Amino acid sequence: MSQHIVFSFDQDLQSVQAKVMRIGSLAETALNDAVLSLETRDVKLAERVRTRDTLIDNLTEDIKVSCAKLLALRAPTAVDLRVVLSVMTIGGNLERIGDYAKNIAKRASVISENPPVSVVHPLRTITDFVVHMISDSLDSYIQRSQSIAESVLIRDQRVDEMYTALFRNMLIEMQEKQHEMTVGMHLQFIAKNIERAGDQATNIAEQTIYLATGMKPNDDRPKRDMTSYETLRA
Repeated sequence: MSQHIVFSFDQDLQSVQAKVMRIGSLAETALNDAVLSLETRDVKLAERVRTRDTLIDNLTEDIKVSCAKLLALRAPTAVDLRVVLSVMTIGGNLERIGDYAKNIAKRASVISENPPVSVVHPLRTITDFVVHMISDSLDSYIQRSQSIAESVLIRDQRVDEMYTALFRNMLIEMQEKQHEMTVGMHLQFIAKNIERAGDQATNIAEQTIYLATGMKPNDDRPKRDMTSYETLRA
C-alpha cells in the first residue's frame, strides 16, 4: 500500500478502536449503575440504564459496519487483520455486558416493588471485582499487554468461586424465607448476569492475547461455577 493508503487505514483503525473504548466505558457504567439501582431501589436510575443500552447497541453496529468496510476496501493482512477481527469480537463482548446490565436493571425495578432483602448487599462485592476485570481487559487491549490479559484470565476462576458461594447463600436464604422466593429468583438471575459479564471480560483478554501473539490461549482454566451441581443436590 502507498503511504497515503497506510495513513488512511491507520486513521480508520484508530477511529473504530476509539468506539470500542467508548462502548467499554458505557458498559462498565451500565453494570455499576444497574447494581446501584438494585442497592438503592432507584427505579429512575434503572430506567436510565435500560435507555442508555440503545447507545451501546448503536455504537456496536457502527463498529460492525466500519470493520466490514475496512475488510472490503483495505484487505488487511497479518497483524492488521487480527486487529480488525479483534475489534469486531470485543465490540460484541461489550455489547453483551450492556445487555446483562439492562437485564439487571429490569429485575431491579421489579425487586424494588417488594420489601428489602439482605442478600442484595453481597452482589456489590462481585460486581466491583468484575468491573475491575472489564477495565483491566480493556487496558490490556489498548496496551497490547499479554501480562495484564493473563491476569484477567486468572481472576475468572475467582469470579466463579464468588458466584458459587453467593448462589449457595441465596438458596439457604430462600429455603428459610419462603415468602422471599420470587425476589430470590430474580437475584439469582442478577448474580448470574454479573458472572457472565466476567466471562465477557475474560473473552476480551483472550482476544488481546490473540492480537499480541497470533494464538488463542489454551482453554484449560478450571471452571469453579458449581451451581448446576448445587441445584441438583438441593
